[in-house]
Amino acid sequence: MRDVSAALDILPSYRYPLPEHDVLISNLDAVRTRIAQLPAGPSVPLASVKLLSPVANPGKIVCAPVNYQKHLDEVRDQAQLHQGNQGHMAPIHTAGLFLKATSSLVGPGEGIALRKLDRRNDHEVELEVVIGKTICNASKDVALAAVAGYAIGLDITIRGPEERSLRKSPDSYAVLGPWLVTADEIPNPGALDLRIAVNGEERQNSNTRYLILGVAELIEYASSFYTLHPGDVIITGTPEGVSPIQPGDTISAHIEGIGTMDVKVRAA
Repeated sequence: MRDVSAALDILPSYRYPLPEHDVLISNLDAVRTRIAQLPAGPSVPLASVKLLSPVANPGKIVCAPVNYQKHLDEVRDQAQLHQGNQGHMAPIHTAGLFLKATSSLVGPGEGIALRKLDRRNDHEVELEVVIGKTICNASKDVALAAVAGYAIGLDITIRGPEERSLRKSPDSYAVLGPWLVTADEIPNPGALDLRIAVNGEERQNSNTRYLILGVAELIEYASSFYTLHPGDVIITGTPEGVSPIQPGDTISAHIEGIGTMDVKVRAA
């Protein structure tokens, strides 16, 4: 890794009220240009740094429930997952989207702090989409042009009868990382292998081609309800294979074209 923090000198400063978007993401093109102008600084080993979320201030974290058919099937088949709540068994076209609290966001270096240890806490690996432009009522034909980049996401879930937004919003229950890969490096987000292992044991292994609503369709759907701003994060859904995690576990999540992130699990 190389420290290019000096490139942040081009970011505009604001007085109250602060903008509703992430300032780095909204100026990402200018920052990248500034980075190219900097002298090459010393490199440091990746293992020596603590990785935070590549998006510091998303206005909202938009989530797609049961967006893989096989995951929907396993939710319907397992009472521990659906908890008798018919809303948990509805397809995404009926269930719609939901929001996670932005306070749940961490980077892989910060780890996951589990709450409600008397209940089941599950891992869910997902492709995360970072919006780069302000859009509203965007059609799927132009939606990908609004994407700044992609990252790996862990959507941690407490099982129970409550609404998803509550059970998925504790601090550290949204892990984003290990970095942002800009959209130009992933021309087709609908054909990426993704997998997760816990303590070396593979739990989930699928491909984004099996998304019920793909990235473009999710952006179209979300932006038909609310304006999306630079830095907003869309969590696209998880495939089958969700299973419990507990303090002491190490999660290793991988998505093709992005990389791998290792995340430690502890008790809150």
